[in-house]
Parts: sequence; structure tokens; C-alpha cells
Amino acid sequence: MPDSRRRVVVTGLGLVAPQGRDVELAFADLMAGRSAISLNAVGDAPHSATIASAVCKDVDAAPILGRGRNATLDRVSQMAVLAASAAWVDAGIDNLPEEERERSSVLLGTGVGGAQTTEKGYRDLFLRNRSRLSPLTVVQCMNNAAAAHVAQLFGLGGACYTYSVACASAAAAIADGVRRIRAGDCDVTLAGGAEAALPYGVVKAWLSMQVLAPAADEAAARDSCRPFAADRGGLVLGEGSAILVLEERERALSRGARIYAELAGVGSSCDHGHITAPLASGQLRALRAALRDAAANNDDVRYVNAHGTATPEGDPVEIDALRQHFGDLAPRLPVSATKSMHGHLMGASGAIEALITAMAVYKGMVPPTAHRSELDPACLGVDHVLGEGRDVGELPLALSNSFAFGGSNVVLAFRAP
Repeated sequence: MPDSRRRVVVTGLGLVAPQGRDVELAFADLMAGRSAISLNAVGDAPHSATIASAVCKDVDAAPILGRGRNATLDRVSQMAVLAASAAWVDAGIDNLPEEERERSSVLLGTGVGGAQTTEKGYRDLFLRNRSRLSPLTVVQCMNNAAAAHVAQLFGLGGACYTYSVACASAAAAIADGVRRIRAGDCDVTLAGGAEAALPYGVVKAWLSMQVLAPAADEAAARDSCRPFAADRGGLVLGEGSAILVLEERERALSRGARIYAELAGVGSSCDHGHITAPLASGQLRALRAALRDAAANNDDVRYVNAHGTATPEGDPVEIDALRQHFGDLAPRLPVSATKSMHGHLMGASGAIEALITAMAVYKGMVPPTAHRSELDPACLGVDHVLGEGRDVGELPLALSNSFAFGGSNVVLAFRAP
């Protein structure tokens, strides 16, 4: 069936985030500019470090899976199960017929997968001198474990895929979910991402790159992620999971589903330049592809949830791409980076930001970049939403940007239903 006849809408949202697991309360915190970043220790002495990070609390999937099975899952899979369960309930999809279950998909992104299991394995081998690892090690740390557990939970027999393109992983999964529903491969898809990559080894690797924001105390930690600011000091790592229920529009309407937003356009590209340095030209291709796919004009776009990691190099490139594309409209284009409050969830970042953008469209509210610091002159030229969010009444179209190491770019365009 032609793409134009199968539209894709968001009917369910599930969240495990540093702001908590309640989507409404988490969005209210974001609108108020409340940061969930704090000072946290990772690892055990002498192999430990203290960094500003955004950590999830109360990650326990035992009420859903049972204690025995829950204990066999890495933290990343537990987060995915919790978020998927919440999204499924939120969508109100009861008694999905067997023939539809056999076609329904699970598409999740992750950058690192079962990082805690991997770290435990290395510690057992090299620090504790154990000669044998748990027989569950492979199935806990493999990247596709989270998606597999979600598919098993709901008995979904369609495509069960995992996407791993660094910080664009979850956005790529969501984009593919749109394409699959349009193509008629399925009518319902659970799409999003999960990441729990805060063990000592991963943190030390990021520290070695010298891209993490410093923080001397709790107060400094809360304000440590300052995208687009002149005094920004780098990114802040976070963890969590966000999953969206994507559904064919006519099916959703026929069952009276609540529709948060239409996922009207998706665009992807590769910078094909440097392994870490972003290029505005690659981001522009993804942006323009998403708007073409949505059949949208520049003046339809009333908000951009920027990738905005608060790195010295990345922020100006992203703003430059927006200025190039929107031209005279750019100074009136509201832009914010919610990573300033929930941190950088790496492979799951595109999912939490997609969820936030869908909520922004649904409520007609634009969340802020949390800080009120002086902006970098290289990041000027758009309407930065700083400190607190705005109630704008309606958002005809909003974009969520995800850009990754390796040059993978994904832009998602959400339209008011």
C-alpha cells in the first residue's frame, strides 16, 4: 500500500528516566527547567570515579517479570521492559488479536547494550581471579537482549531488531518503525531505546576523551550540562529507556485511541567525514529529508528539540545547520536541548527526546534548555528557550534531532494530530 495512505501516529508513551517513570510528571519537571543531574560515584574503590550524571532510581522489573526472571536480565533490559510495559498500558491496546501480534514489531536502539554485565565479567576475571563466568553472561550483555525480552513479554512475532549507531540508535529504530508501518509490514510497533552504560569502565573511557562536564559539588552538578552556553564544559552521561507505541492512524482512530502526535516525517543521513566531528552538511540532509517526507514547509516548524550535547564542537555545528536551512525564519524558531536536565542517554537519547517532542506537540508546550547562562556567539541566530518552558498553545510541527559519532544523523518530524 502506498506510503501516503498509511499514516503513523503515537498512541502510547513509556518512560524510565532520571526524572522518574511518570510521563506527565517528568514533562512537568522539564517544563519547569528542573535538572535531574547529580554527583554520583561509579565503581568500587579503588576502581571508582565520581562524575556528574543522570541516574534512574527504582529500576525493578520484578513486579512484571517475577523475581527469578528479573534477576537474569541486565539493567538495560529491565529498563526496556519497564518502559515498554508502561507504553503498552498507556496505548490501551487490549486483547491484540493473535494475527496482529504475529505481525507487530519491536524495534529498539542501544549504544552499548548490557554494559553492567560486561563490566562484571571483566571484574570477575581480572580482579577477582575467577576462572568461570555466569552462563548468562552472553545473553545478558548482547545488544539485542532488551528487544528480545520486550517481544517475549507481549508475544510479538514481527520484526525484533536492535539498532546500534551510537547516539542516533533509538531515533533510527523509531524511523524504521514508521517505514515498516507505512509499508504495511505491521500496524503496531514498539519503538524506542534503552541505555544503562554507567559502569566504571565506560565512564573511564568517556573521561579519557575529555568531553565530560566537570562538577565540584551537587550544586555544580545540577547545572553542569549547559548546551549552547559560552561557558559550557561538555556533556553529562545519563541512563534510561523511552518507548513509543507507533500505530497505523486509521487503526488507532477506529478503536478510539488517544493520539499524542503523528510521526509525519523521518530523515536519515551520514556525514561520511570524521568519526567524531559532526558536519552541518550531513545534518542538513537529514533535516531536509524529514521535512520532505512530512510534506512540510519551513514555516510549519515551530520547535526543534536539538541534539545539543553541550560539547564545544557539536553545538555550533547544529545551530549552523538550522540557520542555513531556516534562513530568515531561524531567529523566530524555538530551540532547546533537554539533555541539560536528563543528561545524554547515548543510544536511548533519541527515544527520550522523541517522547518529549511528542508530548510538546500534544500539550502545545515547549520545554527549555535548563540554564540561563550567556550564549556562545557561535550558537546565536535561533530563538533559544532558556530556563523555563513556554506554553505556545499549539505546535503544528516539531523536530527531534539525533546526531551520532560515526556521522549517523536522524531527524524525526512530529505533527499535531
